[in-house]
Amino acid sequence: MKKIIIAGIGPGSPEDMTPAVLTAIGEADVIVGYKYYFRFVQPYMKEGCECIDTGMKRERERAEQAFRLAEEGRTVVVISSGDAGIYGMAPLIYEMKRERGVELEVECLPGISAFQKAASLLGAPIGHDLCLISLSDLMTPWALIERRIRAAAMGDFVTAIYNPRSHGRYWQLYRLRELFLAEGRAATTPVGIVRQAGRPEQEATLTTLAELDPEQVDMFCVLLIGNSQSYIADGHFITPRGYYPSATLPAGKEEPDAAAPSGNESHPAHGEPERSIGQSIMNESFRTILAELRTGRGLSTSPSSYPLDHLWALLHAIHTTADFEMERLLYTDPGAVETIYNKVKEGTLRTIVTDVTMVTSGIRKGALARLGVEAKCYLSDPRVAEMAQAQAITRTQAGIRLAVEEHPDALFAFGNAPTALMELCELIRQGKAHPAGVIAAPVGFVHVCESKHMIKPFRDIPKVIVEGRKGGSNLAATLCNAILTFDDAAQLKPGRDL
Repeated sequence: MKKIIIAGIGPGSPEDMTPAVLTAIGEADVIVGYKYYFRFVQPYMKEGCECIDTGMKRERERAEQAFRLAEEGRTVVVISSGDAGIYGMAPLIYEMKRERGVELEVECLPGISAFQKAASLLGAPIGHDLCLISLSDLMTPWALIERRIRAAAMGDFVTAIYNPRSHGRYWQLYRLRELFLAEGRAATTPVGIVRQAGRPEQEATLTTLAELDPEQVDMFCVLLIGNSQSYIADGHFITPRGYYPSATLPAGKEEPDAAAPSGNESHPAHGEPERSIGQSIMNESFRTILAELRTGRGLSTSPSSYPLDHLWALLHAIHTTADFEMERLLYTDPGAVETIYNKVKEGTLRTIVTDVTMVTSGIRKGALARLGVEAKCYLSDPRVAEMAQAQAITRTQAGIRLAVEEHPDALFAFGNAPTALMELCELIRQGKAHPAGVIAAPVGFVHVCESKHMIKPFRDIPKVIVEGRKGGSNLAATLCNAILTFDDAAQLKPGRDL
């Protein structure tokens, strides 16, 4: 019977060829393929077997030659590196059979693909959902490739990159890195680069998305980009499948964390316990929010258009409220979140004052203890009722007056009472209060907007403001938590201290 066998010969090493492929090669009268790959199969060819090459980028002519030889009754094996069905000859052979309308059997023998071999050399990077993208635009328009890159990044897929760079295509890998970062993939995401996988020249390198240098990549390389759960431990690139409840970094393992501050002993790289189920859920929620922002439900064209500290606060605000209008309403002074966090880190900020007890209750106790910060609300102080009655002011106003007397340089967080925020503004103008920062999120209809307008002109005070009528104790608390966990922002891994 007239027949063409399409064989994937793997990445090149003999041990990575399947027995079925070796048998087919040993029985072939003719081997058709790109000449570079003949060296991998010649030891297994029978005497007198002919090798036919049509040259680089002439796959169609190669396929036509295979059909002519098979129609003459010869046993023909068409070889592709890796798996013949992945960027190989298999689709072309099947299409040509249909086009020619010939009675000829086609059999496809699978092979180990380059991304599989590369993954085995790196550790276990493809343990979860995976996609493959070729950066070659010879037969696929770049606009379509770019859409696929964005989709892979947005979908949080582990992504294998074929044909990453050549002499003529020098910029595409730069653009891919830009797109992944723009779509919210963390700068610390592990990236594996494997060159000449399975061959004597084999090299494997681990880096991160931010540190990926396209100049070190060529056409003999395949890249593997991790997802949001991927990490590096003991020199291995690992993407968890989810068998552990946390589905993330095991205790005491190394993490790709170039951005983590030194000396932070509670960080995973220094032996933080496994993340709780709540942390994993929060992490998944943040990824969902990022995807929603990117699809245009919010107002941004890309999360990367925001400074990291603003994005961190925004994600917390949306996570708490499920309200994407926060993208329009949340205002932060430039660097406000990071500036306030640095005061905590340096030990100059030790007190958070809230307008109502619900805000205090929502601030994570673990974060306060870890950082040596106290959260206080004065409403229950017996002096407040006396002062409010004597001076004909609200109890929250009285609470702020007492707080300023004792903690003039605290971080002040408002989630309920506009009169309390207005009181603080007046005390600042009088020189009595010097806040380390202000979170302004009172909610309601009377004096709410005005109170937020009143705080905004104090340029020397870093401020986070939920503009308009919206706000609430939950928002004020979550914005405090965003500040207290800002050292996790670079990895976009929320949920510490839950």
